[in-house]
Amino acid sequence: MLDFEKYKVLTFDCYGTLIDWETGITNLVRPWLADMNSPVPMDLVITSFALHQAKHQQTRPTLLYREVLARVWRDIEGTFGWAENSEHAKAFAASVPDWPTFADTVESLSYLSRFYKLVILSNVDNASLEGTLRLLKVPFEMTVTAEDVQSYKPGLPHFERAFQELGAKGFSRDNILHVAQSKHHDVKPGRDLGLTTVWVNRRHDRRGSGATLATEAEPHLTVTSLAELVALHEGQSRVAAAS
Repeated sequence: MLDFEKYKVLTFDCYGTLIDWETGITNLVRPWLADMNSPVPMDLVITSFALHQAKHQQTRPTLLYREVLARVWRDIEGTFGWAENSEHAKAFAASVPDWPTFADTVESLSYLSRFYKLVILSNVDNASLEGTLRLLKVPFEMTVTAEDVQSYKPGLPHFERAFQELGAKGFSRDNILHVAQSKHHDVKPGRDLGLTTVWVNRRHDRRGSGATLATEAEPHLTVTSLAELVALHEGQSRVAAAS
């Protein structure tokens, strides 16, 4: 168990951790599959998304995320032999602000914001994140996007920018607890940089790694939801108050 009192800042991955991007993608794409009479299951579409997204993010790290998504959709069409549809690519690229929060996200962030400064480190562009922030309903000390640092995680510039800006506010690396769903994008680079990491295993009841690549990395703490993280914090606080 972590000593939650030693941390002052929670840095979050956003999509997959706070935002249910797999449901968001499914809600958009499933009607297209029906219109095409395609037998391809959504799980396979999500896996294809993960592979093609990683390709574009790592080969073109300065590409805005909306353009990444447009290219990913065209690659998905090619993978499954679907006819190219520019309207689908455009809608896919613009869909990020419509991806929903997980059911526990807003309440959990509201609770955690009473004890910590909250930060987002995200692989999206600023305009897409701006739409998402309206759904999260809590103030963030800072956000770092791929557009800001011209890089995509698991590259390190997101983390380095956060260390620099938080350091200027008086927070050391030891004050930071990094919370994320993706071992590939967040847990492994976080561990490599000496961060304490929490893996939110949102896919604990499903097989595979979904919209992220599978990567071996050992978090300091594993939970299945933000609500579980909150419950652990509450329990530790009660014990501390009673001692």
